[in-house]
Amino acid sequence: MTAVSLNNVYKTFTKTPVVNNLSFEIQAGAMFGLLGPNGAGKSTTIRMITTLTKPSQGQITVAGFDVVRQPLQVRRRIGVVLQQVSVDSDLTVWENMEFHGRLHHIPNPRRQQDIDRWLEYVELSDRRNDAAKTLSGGMKRRLQIARALLHEPEILFLDEPTVGLDPQTRRRLWEIIRDLNKQGMTMLLTTHYMDEVEYLCDRIGIMDGGSLIELGTLQEFRRKHGEGLVMKQLDDRWDYKFFPTLAEANTYLNHQPDKTGMMVRPSNLEDIFVELTGRNLD
Repeated sequence: MTAVSLNNVYKTFTKTPVVNNLSFEIQAGAMFGLLGPNGAGKSTTIRMITTLTKPSQGQITVAGFDVVRQPLQVRRRIGVVLQQVSVDSDLTVWENMEFHGRLHHIPNPRRQQDIDRWLEYVELSDRRNDAAKTLSGGMKRRLQIARALLHEPEILFLDEPTVGLDPQTRRRLWEIIRDLNKQGMTMLLTTHYMDEVEYLCDRIGIMDGGSLIELGTLQEFRRKHGEGLVMKQLDDRWDYKFFPTLAEANTYLNHQPDKTGMMVRPSNLEDIFVELTGRNLD
C-alpha cells in the first residue's frame, strides 16, 4: 500500500521553480529519508505533503487523500515534528499535550490515558508538571514527538529532528524513531546527518536544485556508484575514485608505484552524495 505519492509535482515562487517535476512514492511502513543541500527544495516538499503549501502543478496523495482537495482528511492522518522548537514554553509538559489533544477532539478519559502513555514512551512522565521552558533541547524534541503521536497518525514527518542535539540525545531519539517504525508507522525524515540516514532509513531520495536526482537504498547506491573507494590526498583536499568492489580498489592501489597519501575504504552515503551533487550538505 502506498502511504505517500507525488506525481509530477512543481512549486514556483515568483516565477522561480523551487520544486521541479518531483515524483516518488513511500510505501506504508517504510522509513524514507530525504536528503539534499540547502535550497534543494526539501522543506518546500515537506510543506506541500503536509498541506501547508499548495503545489503549483501535479498531484500529491497522503494515505489515499489528495492534499489540495482533502486537506482535513490528510491532517487527521499525519503527525509533524518540525526542526524549529514549536512547544509552548509557558505551558507545562502536560498542558502542551492537553492542548494538542483538545485540538484533535480526543475525548476524555481516552485523552488522559493517551497523554500518560506517550509521555511515558518518550520518558517525560516525571516532567509532566514542569514548564516546557525548563526542558533541555532534547527533552523539547521528545515532547514534540509525543505531541505529534497523540492523535495516533498513520504517517509521521520528521524535519531535521536531531539538529543541534548532543550525540547521546541524538542516539536516544534514533531509538525512539526506529521503534515507532518497527511498530508499523510510516515515516519521512529530512536530515543533514548522513549517519542518521544510514542508521534509520531503508529508502533514500536525494534532491538537488528542486529535482530528485537519485532514489533507492544505500546498497543500491553503492552497487551503482561503487562499493570501493581509493582516496588520495592532494594538498588540502582529497581526490576520490570509485570502484565496483573493495577488492578492485585494493588491486588498483597495489599497482600504484607511489602510494603516498593514498588509502582504500568502503564507500558510504556521504561519498555518493558528494559525487552526485558536487558538494557537501552544508
